[in-house]
Amino acid sequence: MLVLIALILLRQPLSDRLWPETRLQQLRNDAAQALREGRLSSPDGRGARELYEAALALDPDRGEARAGLSRVGQAALAQAERAMAQRRYADAHSALNLARELAVPRAQTDALEQRLRTREAAAAGLDRLLEQAAAARAAGHLDDGEQAALPLYQRVLALQPERVEALEGREDTLADLLQQARQALAHGDLEPGAARIRRVQAADAGHVDLPDALAELARRVDGRRSAADAALRRGQLPVAVEAYRDVLTAIADDAAAQRGLEAVALAYAQRGERLAADFRFDEAAAALAAAAELAPALPAVTEAGRHLERARQSRKRLDTGVPAAQRPQRLRRLLDEAAAAEARGHLLTPPGDSAYDKLRAAQALAPQDPKVRAAAARLLPAVRRCFEDELRSNRLARARECLDARGALEGEGAPLAEPRRRLALRWLAVGDERLGAGEVRAAQAALKAARELDPTATGIDDLTDRVRAADPGRD
Repeated sequence: MLVLIALILLRQPLSDRLWPETRLQQLRNDAAQALREGRLSSPDGRGARELYEAALALDPDRGEARAGLSRVGQAALAQAERAMAQRRYADAHSALNLARELAVPRAQTDALEQRLRTREAAAAGLDRLLEQAAAARAAGHLDDGEQAALPLYQRVLALQPERVEALEGREDTLADLLQQARQALAHGDLEPGAARIRRVQAADAGHVDLPDALAELARRVDGRRSAADAALRRGQLPVAVEAYRDVLTAIADDAAAQRGLEAVALAYAQRGERLAADFRFDEAAAALAAAAELAPALPAVTEAGRHLERARQSRKRLDTGVPAAQRPQRLRRLLDEAAAAEARGHLLTPPGDSAYDKLRAAQALAPQDPKVRAAAARLLPAVRRCFEDELRSNRLARARECLDARGALEGEGAPLAEPRRRLALRWLAVGDERLGAGEVRAAQAALKAARELDPTATGIDDLTDRVRAADPGRD
């Protein structure tokens, strides 16, 4: 009983275990039958090749299966001959490939391949194809369809790889394509220029003019990327997006351009936060929509969305919590408290009682009131000094608070790109120091702070790679 159960579990026929020679002989018989019927190879494993290979796997020491495979190879060669005679050229190539796989002598397969290509060339009318290719090139149809010059020359070379006219014609056509690519690049059209260069590279990676074309493409891409970076620094976000996307149409995996789009998304998110703080909700929502389109998974975009919602709720509470008749009095009290806190030097702390918090409450109550705007303008120089003082003292988290306060006070259009970059560079220096001391988690935190401030800051990629190498288990 135990033997029977074991055999069932192994899912192997009983005859195969008790009489392996029977199984081997059956495979050889089936293979010979398949060979006689012309079934040389089959995906279902019932072709002569597969059956002989199965027999060889069962008993590699015997020569019958090897001899059978040799006969299959010769039969494949004969099938290729018959298919060629019947002008079934695809079948002929398939049978010839099978013969090669079964180690038919190379002299036999090469000779048949040469005859096959000659037959195909004669059937295809290669001279006519060459004439059509030359005419297409003369008419400027280099690579715009199956009847264009390059595809026609490629068809000829597939049948006669050494055909001189086809080689020279293809060379000239590729040179024409590269010339078109250079013209497109000169006009700032990166996508068509890059597409033509890639086409030439795919057709002939060793083309003599290709290195210069690739170098020109790299220069143009670098220039466009630099223009995008400059637009981002100036706050011209739509211009930056267009330029970064141009780069990505030319080089789809350009990491710097991808990071640039993330930086634009961050800038839109920050703009949305400032607008939300001024209760300009429609404009804030538009800025956040632009950010989400570029980088929906960016944490800053998610946080900006939450900030907008909190601002809406705050405005709603103010609208319902303070009667209209009491608002002027409430506004005067908040402005007086803000001035008193400023006089005490309590710009950002303590929370809720700082000059900044009192002024923000006044802004929430009447963001367009001239007195509120005047108070913000009066507090702004102190907040700017706060940032510089904290940065000078290397209190970076505190400097970030001062910078955020400045952004909220100045509102949309605040020139924060440069101070954000300075603070990001300082965080990168901290990250480098912590990583050098073996404190990987602290380095990761510093890197995160820098990336939130300026994803394009110099050195951020290098520190990212080093942190990842130091802790490969984390991204």
